[in-house]
Amino acid sequence: MLVAGIDEAGRGSLISRVYSGIVILPENFLELCKEEKIVIRDSKKMTKLQRKKSRRFIEKYAIDYNVQFSEHWEIDKVGISRATMNAMNRCIEKLNIPIDKLYIDGDYFDNYHKDIPYECIIRGDDIVPEIACASILAKEYRDEYIRNLYLENKEELEKYGIERNMGYGTKIHMDAISENGFTEFHRKSFCKKTNSYFMSS
Repeated sequence: MLVAGIDEAGRGSLISRVYSGIVILPENFLELCKEEKIVIRDSKKMTKLQRKKSRRFIEKYAIDYNVQFSEHWEIDKVGISRATMNAMNRCIEKLNIPIDKLYIDGDYFDNYHKDIPYECIIRGDDIVPEIACASILAKEYRDEYIRNLYLENKEELEKYGIERNMGYGTKIHMDAISENGFTEFHRKSFCKKTNSYFMSS
């Protein structure tokens, strides 16, 4: 039976995309990890070096994988929950081989593919290897995108501390929004809804 794990990264960020990853692993994947001393767990509990090494390993040995995203304007249009579900379901659509079951991190999933059974698992990225690998890929792809976004727009984004907070709502980031307003990259509906002192665009 072929199973795939799905997880997201960037759901709570105040700027840019939310990412989702999907991974199908071979049966001997954990044995390979042990041989090569590869760490596979919740990406948030890994060091940058561990994630980078694990990403390369997953991309080399996974049976199939891909990473999809929803842009900030889609998040503003349909909301973060729907945009996250859209990205997750795009992952399923982009698989190259059929699967028998999905494992989803968390307690909710809106499955657009009714022919594929699924199971939601709370803290699944610490329990299910496929979900952990999806978590690693989603975070690695998102972090890479945010770093490039910052470098390409450093003059505009530096005041928000994006190179350090990766778009999340730290005090520096929130104070900068209060003082300078939103950039074109911010999730404007998301920011307005979550904190009353954020300025409207």
